[in-house]
Amino acid sequence: MDVQLRVYAGLVDLLARAELEVPFGQPRSVKDLLGSVGIPRCELGFLLVDGEAATPDRLLVGGERVAAYPPLHQLVPDPGDDLWPTPPDPRRFVLDVHLGTLCRRLRLLGFDVWYRSFADDDELAAVAVTEGRILLSRDRQLLLRRTIIHGYCPRADDPDDQLTEVAERYGLGDRCRPLTRCVRCNGDLEVVDKAEGLEELPPRTRRAFDTFARCSVCRQVYWPGAHTPAIERILSGVGAQGTGAR
Repeated sequence: MDVQLRVYAGLVDLLARAELEVPFGQPRSVKDLLGSVGIPRCELGFLLVDGEAATPDRLLVGGERVAAYPPLHQLVPDPGDDLWPTPPDPRRFVLDVHLGTLCRRLRLLGFDVWYRSFADDDELAAVAVTEGRILLSRDRQLLLRRTIIHGYCPRADDPDDQLTEVAERYGLGDRCRPLTRCVRCNGDLEVVDKAEGLEELPPRTRRAFDTFARCSVCRQVYWPGAHTPAIERILSGVGAQGTGAR
């Protein structure tokens, strides 16, 4: 007997529809059933099997009705049934090679983001697990790995929309610390005065500003006017106010 599957809210985007019948053979867990249609365990917030709260390890024998929800904490009847693990705090991320612009957006807002343009799936998964980072990837096969606990598949194609999704899911608005992290290499920024020898800056820039920030790793220099308009726009999109730059 097939299993009747219904998904809600953001999970609909993963299936492109809300309901489907999943062919069923041997008994298997809810987690395996959902994985077979491309829904990673790390995307789940709440499960019902035949109207009762269930865990991802619940064994199905065929003929059941399964309802799957993304993290919707305010709607979960019993907090003990919430399947979504508390994300690491501070929020730290690892992004796959296709999310380079989202990486820069997150770093611009002060978040620690591990990103390599040449990283393969094994390395991404290893970094997520060993460093306790949230894996952001549009490769659902990567997110379906059993070792991935914290992960999310951005639905949108536009980086600004992707950032909005991630900010809402992980509560980034109040955690933004713009101009504290290097967009280029992820290093911490240190405040420096122009008297400290920033000869590489254009004379006009040196005259216009007195305080600068320099990456402690790659030595890239930043100044207040360089990214302020972009930061203000991005902050507005994630529900935060003001640049708060050092």
